[in-house]
Parts: sequence; structure tokens; C-alpha cells
Amino acid sequence: PVSLACFFCCVLFFSAGLLLLLLSGLHADSEVKVVNAMVGSDVELSCVFPHRSHFDLNELYVYWQISGSDTVVTYYLSDNKSEGHEDPRYKDRAHLLLDRMKQGDFSLHLQNVTPQDAQQFKCLVIKEPWKPGKLLEKVVRLNVAANFSVPVVSTSSNTSRDQELTFTCMSTDGYPRPNVYWINRTDNSLLHEALQNNTVFLNQRGLYDVVSILTIPWTPHVDVGCCIENVLLHQNLTSSSQAESFTGNKGRFTKSPDSPREEENAALYSLPSLLSAAVIVAVAVAWGCRSRRRGPQCLALDHTDAGDPGEGCKGELIAGARP
Repeated sequence: PVSLACFFCCVLFFSAGLLLLLLSGLHADSEVKVVNAMVGSDVELSCVFPHRSHFDLNELYVYWQISGSDTVVTYYLSDNKSEGHEDPRYKDRAHLLLDRMKQGDFSLHLQNVTPQDAQQFKCLVIKEPWKPGKLLEKVVRLNVAANFSVPVVSTSSNTSRDQELTFTCMSTDGYPRPNVYWINRTDNSLLHEALQNNTVFLNQRGLYDVVSILTIPWTPHVDVGCCIENVLLHQNLTSSSQAESFTGNKGRFTKSPDSPREEENAALYSLPSLLSAAVIVAVAVAWGCRSRRRGPQCLALDHTDAGDPGEGCKGELIAGARP
């Protein structure tokens, strides 16, 4: 009896040690690997045995599922019942390659990545339960990203000195959720977050759109920039807007590029004056020519005055002969 008890103790100790060894090996294989993918692209999530060898697929069960949930992405069963149980979101998008599985490569091939695919996936490969064999578990975290559009910055154009300046920044179709910063481009300093009001929402594509409104006191020649940061892509997109120095004078006009230049306007305004002057000169010249043809004319003088009677005529000739 004592020997039998010792035997059972040894068996239990050996079994517990084998189980701990198996679990420790499983834990080592469960190290999380991170994969990044762009929206709309295809991606491969790796699940490979360390030492490749030939495997009989009739003895294998392969499962890919969302870690921490019951969502089945895709799977392979040796009895060929491998269809109809995957989640509809992954139907026709998630695939396993049989030829590669025979070599120990059980990687998941996911097509047309969507923002909803930003999950942690788990790969589990075992042999049939009643046969001894290896157990493999891999965990892969998929990060999904999409480029935001170049931000568009606009500002109000009817601001006066006693009003605030308002700038609006818009950017669309990005992922994940962005960070928004406003920059004083005069010294490249960040403006306080209390000055801005951000609205971020998901659009119909599952991507983020952002609208940020900056309100600051009136400042002449202010130059600000809007920065959209995508942390996952390590990407910053910046656009700027320089407000004019508003004086509040309603009589101030902005010249159109198509309007005549000042020199042209001056020429147009002086044209009637030039024409009038030309007419006057022409009349004077004609009158002078007429006087030359008719000869000198004498004025009727008052003979009561003493002097030469031709002196008055002489003066008229001198005045009429040369201007």
C-alpha cells in the first residue's frame, strides 16, 4: 500500500509538472505581436510554428478569433466543416492557405481592412484531442490607420477691432481619432486648448471627421496654423491662415485683380480735359491764321487823345502777330 501510494504521488507530480511545462510553453508562444495596416489594404497576421515541418491537416484544428470574445474570424476543422460559423463581418475577407498550413504556417490573410478590424486576434492550433501533439497559440494586435485630408483653415472677413477673431479648421476621413493643435506661427508656440472648440465624429465610412474652431482676441496681422496629428502614423498635417489687419472702416475696399490699374484710371479721367484743351488750342490757332490772311485791323481811336493815329493799330498788330 505504501508503494502504491508513492507511485500515485509520483504520477500526480509528473502530470502536474508536464501540465505546467505545457502551459509555460503556451504562455511563451502567446506573446503579443503588433501589426499596422492602412484602411482598404490587405494584411497578414502571422501564426507560424518555430520549426517548420509537414503536418497532416486531417489531425489539426485551427481557430482564429477575436481575443477576449466569442467572435470567430475563420477556422479549419479536419472533418471539412469549416464554413458557416465565422462572423459575417469577416466572411469572404478572412482566409487560411491550405498549402502553407501543411508546412506549419497558419497565418490569417485579411482583405480590405476596415477601421472595425482594429482588434486583438488569437490563433489557436491543436491536434485532435485524443492524440498527443503540440499546442500553438499566437496573439496579434492589429492597428488600423487612415490618412486625414489636408486641413482647410478659414476665417471671418468682417471682423473689427472690438470683435474677436474666429478661425475654423476642417479635416476628414482619418483614423484613429486625431489630436488637434493651433499654433501661433509668429513664434511657433502652441495656443491654449481653452481657446479652441473641437468636434470629432465618425462618418458613414467609420472614419473620423474633425472641425475645430479657434476664437482669439482681435490682433493685427495674426498668423495661426491648424495641426492635425495622427499618432499611429506619426504624421502631422498643418495649414495656416493669416488674418488681415482689420480697421473697422466700412469704406475700405479690396482691389480686384481684373480692375484697371490706377495709371489707367487716371488716363481715362484726364481724357476729356485733354480733348477740351486741344479744342481750345485749335480754335486759337485757327483764329490766328484767319487774322494773318485778312491783314492788320485798326481799332477806332478817340481822336481827342493826342498822339500818332496809327499807334493803336500797331499795338493790335503786335498782339495779333505773335501769341
